[in-house]
Amino acid sequence: MRDVIIIGAGAGGPVVAAELAGRGLDVLLLEAGAHATDPRAQWSPYENDANNPLTGYLRFGPSDRSRPAWYRELPQNSFVWASSGVGGTTQHYFGNCIRPYPGAFAGYGGPDRTAYDHAHPFPFAYSELVPYLEWIEETLPVQTAAMGTKETVFFTGAEKLGIPLQTRKDVTGDAYRPQENAILQPGGNAGLTTDSALLRHPLATGCTMCGHCAQGCVQPVSAPRNLVAKRSTDNSYVPMALTADTWSPDGRAITLEPDAFATRVHVERRGGETVATGVTWRRTLTGEHHREDARVVVLAGGCIENPRLWLNSALPNPNGWVGRGFTDHDFDAIIGLFDDDIGATKGPGSAARCDFPGRGGLEHIGQPPGLQAFALTFSDSGVRGHYDNGRGTLGPWDGPAGRLIGPELKDAFGNGANRMLTLIVNTDDDVEPQNRVTLSAFPADEHGPVPRVRVARRNRSRRTHENREHIVRRAAELARGAGARRVYRIDWPPILLHAQSSMRMGHSADDSVLDADGEARWVRRLFVADNSALPNSAGGANPTAASQALATRTAEKIFQRYFGGDPWVGREAPVVSTDPRITHALESLP
Repeated sequence: MRDVIIIGAGAGGPVVAAELAGRGLDVLLLEAGAHATDPRAQWSPYENDANNPLTGYLRFGPSDRSRPAWYRELPQNSFVWASSGVGGTTQHYFGNCIRPYPGAFAGYGGPDRTAYDHAHPFPFAYSELVPYLEWIEETLPVQTAAMGTKETVFFTGAEKLGIPLQTRKDVTGDAYRPQENAILQPGGNAGLTTDSALLRHPLATGCTMCGHCAQGCVQPVSAPRNLVAKRSTDNSYVPMALTADTWSPDGRAITLEPDAFATRVHVERRGGETVATGVTWRRTLTGEHHREDARVVVLAGGCIENPRLWLNSALPNPNGWVGRGFTDHDFDAIIGLFDDDIGATKGPGSAARCDFPGRGGLEHIGQPPGLQAFALTFSDSGVRGHYDNGRGTLGPWDGPAGRLIGPELKDAFGNGANRMLTLIVNTDDDVEPQNRVTLSAFPADEHGPVPRVRVARRNRSRRTHENREHIVRRAAELARGAGARRVYRIDWPPILLHAQSSMRMGHSADDSVLDADGEARWVRRLFVADNSALPNSAGGANPTAASQALATRTAEKIFQRYFGGDPWVGREAPVVSTDPRITHALESLP
C-alpha cells in the first residue's frame, strides 16, 4: 500500500508529490499523458506541431499522437486550452506567478472589499497563505520578468492611464508593474545574441528571449532539466520529486507513472464515514487496468477531469456542487497595431501587467505568429464589419468588435507579428452555479462517460460583465496611449485557460466540495490540490501561484492529519528547484 496516490502531474500534483516525498512518504504520481524525458528530441519549434488541439504534442490526449485527442463536450462557442503530459498545462504557460488579490480572502477589510465576490471567499485570511506563497516563490524560483521593447511600449501606455507603478507583490490598488514570472533571468550570453553557438549552457543561462514559451521550453540548449529557463513543473517540481532522496535527509523518490489515465477512485465505509482507499487507472498505450491502494488520494487532474472522475466513481455529491462554480477570468483581447517593430514575439510571453483589484487585470501577451493569428480570429461577435452576432459592442477601439478578415487581417500581418501589442483582459468573475462540468450524454470513451463543460457567456452575472467591460476599455486606452495606429477589440468567446473552482473549497457545506484544508467534505482521506480547489477566481490574478501555494498548504495538512508530522512552512527554508544536488541526481537517473 502506498502512502499517497496523486492523480495528475500538472501545476498542483507535482507540488504535493515533491513536498511529501521530501518528508519520506511513499508517493505514486499518475499522469494520463506523456513524459517528455528528452524534450529537445521529442518536441519542435513548430507551432502547429506543438499547439494543434487535435494532434499537437501539447494537446489533451494520449502520448501516441496517431490516436485521437480525448474528447470534451462544449455546448457553446468556446475553446479549452489544456495539455496532458508531465507538466500539464504549465508546459505551455507563460510562467506568470502573480499573487492572488487579498480581497478574495475571508476577513479582508480594505476600502474596495465590496467590489469582490464576497459570497465565495477563500475560507481563511490572506495572511495565512502568504508564507506558502513565499515558499513556492523561493522554490521555483519566481523572479521579475526580463524586459524588452514590447514591455517599454506597454509601460508607456500604462503611465497614461493615471495609475501608479506597483513595487510590491501584494496588490490592493490599481497599478501597473512588471510580471512576477517563474522564468529564470537571462545570464551569460542569453538576451545578448541570436548566435545559437553562444546560446548553449553554460555559455548562456536562463531565458534566451526566444519567444517560444507556448511550445514548451527547452532553453538554453544543453542545460540540465532543472535549469531550463521556464519553471513549468516538468522542469521544477517533478525533478525535485524524482530526486527527493538526494536533497532531503528523510526523502524518498516518488514513483512516476505516465500514460496512466485514472478511471476510478475507490472508497469504503469505515465507522460511519466514506473513506478513499485507492485508484484504478488504465494504461493508455496497452489498455491494461491496474489498481493500487493508498492511505491518502489526491485529485490534481484539473477543473474538468476532477469532476468527471468524481462523478464516474459515483462518489457522494449531496449538495450538487461537484463541477459547479467554474470560473475562467472571462477573457477578452485588445490588439494594437504599430508602424514600427515592437518586438512582440521576442522574450518572455508575458512580462508586464496592470492590476485593477476588485475587477481583475490585464497583461500583454507576446506570441509567435500562429498563436497571434488565433488571437485575431476567435470571436463571439462574428466578423468585423460583416456581422456581429447581436453584440456589436462599440468603445474606444476602431469600429465594432469582432475577428479580422480580408484587408484588415492582411494589414495586421503585413510586416509580421512583431508590430502587434496584444492585451489580454482577465476578469474577477463571479462563482456561478450554472457554469459547470457534468457528464455528457454523448458516447463514453475508453475511460468512461466524457465531461460536458458549460460556460454561459451571455448569462454571466452583472458584476462579471461590468468588470470585463471596464478592463477592456482600459486596455484600449493603454494601446492608444502607447501609440497604436489601430486598436481592435476581438471579443473572445470563453477560452478556458485559467479554469478554476469546479471543486471549490469554502466556508459552507451548502456550496463547496472541500473544507478549508482541501479535504473532501464527504470522503475522508481524499484531497484536491490544483486550480479546481480555488474557492473563487483569485480576484482576477493568474491562478498558478495561488494554486501551487495552496497545494503546498494541502500537502502540509495531509502530513499533519494522516501521517503524524509537523508543519514545515515557515520553520525551514525551501529547497530551490535549481539546487545542484537535484542537477547531479538527475544525471544518474535511467
